[in-house]
Amino acid sequence: MNKVIFACVHNAGRSQMAAAFFNVMADPDKARAVSAGTQPAEQLHPEVLETMREIGIDLADAKPRLLTDALAQDAHWLITLGCGEACPNVPGLKREDWPLEDPKGRSLPQVERIRDEVAARVADLLEREGWMRAG
Repeated sequence: MNKVIFACVHNAGRSQMAAAFFNVMADPDKARAVSAGTQPAEQLHPEVLETMREIGIDLADAKPRLLTDALAQDAHWLITLGCGEACPNVPGLKREDWPLEDPKGRSLPQVERIRDEVAARVADLLEREGWMRAG
């Protein structure tokens, strides 16, 4: 089983969207995703909850969490999401950085654009790795 960590600073927007898309699109026998942050927020950004709900993904129960050594222990990939110098680094993992805007405080059309870019990048990763859900 391949484990991917999507990480940003607050774990309240981009990384939560990415993990949710990944787990919907990935073959559950091949890969799964978690999300975490280096300085987790209290809750997800409301505009993220709303734009994800628009497409049928409910993140109401999702909670920001800290990226810990224990969480990273059995991971294969670390995807950071536009947090620049504040992005975490976990030695030994394959790593990519996706330079995406922070959705916090953005208008719904802006957050929808960010959401759609996250979904496209997740789909590309799944295709490249051969982890896409059949059908």
